[in-house]
Amino acid sequence: MQRDFPALALGALFVLTLVTGAASVPAVDASKSSIIVTFRQENVPVDAPFKKFNGRIDYDPAHPDAAKAELEVTTASLDLGSEEYSAEVRKKNWFDSTTYRTATFISTAIKPGALGHFDATGILTLKGKTQTVTIPVSVARAVTTTNFDGELQLSRSYFGIGDPEWNDVVDDKVRVKFHIVE
Repeated sequence: MQRDFPALALGALFVLTLVTGAASVPAVDASKSSIIVTFRQENVPVDAPFKKFNGRIDYDPAHPDAAKAELEVTTASLDLGSEEYSAEVRKKNWFDSTTYRTATFISTAIKPGALGHFDATGILTLKGKTQTVTIPVSVARAVTTTNFDGELQLSRSYFGIGDPEWNDVVDDKVRVKFHIVE
């Protein structure tokens, strides 16, 4: 079982950091975006992507402090590279994807930083629990798109993610890295 479940929940939280709900704001282009969760199993790093997520980011580089973001990640879409392992993380002890179909991030404050950077603070909801998180984000404008990149570390135990039998095998800390394209 080289690719497993706890870090996956944390990845969903991280992605939720960057989206907003205004109808005129472009939606996240999920086909060009990614949310990757990295966790350590038996001290070996394992990367796993979430395959389904959506959201919006309302961002104006002239007024970064007015930005807003909302993101929703489908918890059952974590891909551990094997259907058997992916099915395991959807179970009650892990993501409980039947009860908690999505993880969300809704921004509450944006603090501008150096040019092309800001900190997004918001509420991450995963498996029925919430946590206020602050995520450093880099912004890059292309001809027709805007790219948002960031990373965050979460605790799977805080969100009640994982089977206690795996606590000696899978680290509690999970890194969530995202590349969001609008």
